[in-house]
Amino acid sequence: MSTKERILDEALTLFSENGYDGTGVEQIAEKVGIKAPSLYKHYRGKEDILNTLIDKAEARYEASFGSEQHIGKLPESREEFIRVTMERILFTMRDPMIRKIRKFLVQEQFRNDRLAAITTRHQFEGVQRMYTKIVGAMMEQGLFVKDDPALLADELTAPVVLLVAKADRQPQLEQEITGSIDRHIRHFCDVYMSVQAK
Repeated sequence: MSTKERILDEALTLFSENGYDGTGVEQIAEKVGIKAPSLYKHYRGKEDILNTLIDKAEARYEASFGSEQHIGKLPESREEFIRVTMERILFTMRDPMIRKIRKFLVQEQFRNDRLAAITTRHQFEGVQRMYTKIVGAMMEQGLFVKDDPALLADELTAPVVLLVAKADRQPQLEQEITGSIDRHIRHFCDVYMSVQAK
């Protein structure tokens, strides 16, 4: 890992533990094993580090979880929908960078408008819009019963977001929480999927 990458990694850990204001450039440099002036050879300062971290996390999330613009291949059956949805959820629950970013955002959302918008997008609006598009397209294919796709996306995603937040607070319960999420998704499919998709 390059010094530039190590700076980001250590900064994210410190931001997630101490918050943005509670983390100094000197602390980041010390964790990396360099002097603070050397850090400025790689980044203009703490804000530059934060912006780079946000950009990297956004790109990683887009590539592995998806978005409204990048929903990936549309599931063609109940089991494929469950599998793909669980893969996305497990990524967001288990990826070390995404977990630290989420923990950091939850703390900082009340102090920074940009971070508040990012938190809202990742914990509600973005996921909801993505699943509105997926469920709506699957309705058009006859896999879900005709209904309001945005409302169904709310019903699917809101409990999952709450359970992921619980897993962040109580990581020792991850297996139990993952089971609850799986049951929730299967119940959602039982209620809203058309007979032909089951």
